[in-house]
Amino acid sequence: MTLAAEPSGIHATALVDPRAQLDSSVTVGPYTVIGPHVSIGAGTTVGAHCVIEGHTSIGIDNRIFQFNALGGVPQDKKYAGEPCELVIGDRNTIREFCTFNIGSPGDLGVTRMGNDNWIMAYVHVAHDCVVGNQTIFANNTTLGGHVHVDDWVILGGFTGVHQFVRLGAHSFTAVSSVVLADLPPFVMCQGQPAKARSMNFEGLRRRGFSADRISAVKAMHKALYRGGLTLEQAKLNIAELTQKHPESTPDVQMMLSFLEQSSPQRGIVR
Repeated sequence: MTLAAEPSGIHATALVDPRAQLDSSVTVGPYTVIGPHVSIGAGTTVGAHCVIEGHTSIGIDNRIFQFNALGGVPQDKKYAGEPCELVIGDRNTIREFCTFNIGSPGDLGVTRMGNDNWIMAYVHVAHDCVVGNQTIFANNTTLGGHVHVDDWVILGGFTGVHQFVRLGAHSFTAVSSVVLADLPPFVMCQGQPAKARSMNFEGLRRRGFSADRISAVKAMHKALYRGGLTLEQAKLNIAELTQKHPESTPDVQMMLSFLEQSSPQRGIVR
């Protein structure tokens, strides 16, 4: 016998705690379990056989496919039941068998995902990760704890990112890359461990970067990876690019800020 969905959009077999806060337009598939501290915004759809637990907040118009586990406790032996959070923004697509953990008290206490991200199957986002907007994570991508992923990053399938690493905006990893150091903005990397191979020029063109801005990105790549310069020399070289490429000033400032903030323990992918 087939059980029809209730008029509210919550399937008759779903177990939704009465204390959970779901907008009336949310739909929930068969056999999904939603805990008491969960809130889900308007227009979001949750597929079958999902578990959404913990202090988890999900925004509007997300598409959460079947068999996801969101808001579970962190895989951290120090965690002792603190009310840490998972916060997911708006218009994200989360495909099958993904696991997103809540934060831990040793860092932000929050795992956060922004807006308009495309998350493919079997992706793991560990505790205290911060993911920006417009990213793409291909199948089996894994983020260790405390990873920061800036906007427009693309991670190839089976990419593994070490804990405490940051990935700069518009960066790109090839399939099966293992990222052990901070990946600067625009850089394409590949390998185990990952090494810089080029810049994400095609991605920048698709996002409307002008020829002048792309020329500046090429010059940044040369300074960091092709000129035989130390990192300090490369930063001086990059800072001068705004004189020749004034349109690229925000891109240059973003690169310099990233390099200044990069962890001395991790270094950058070179």
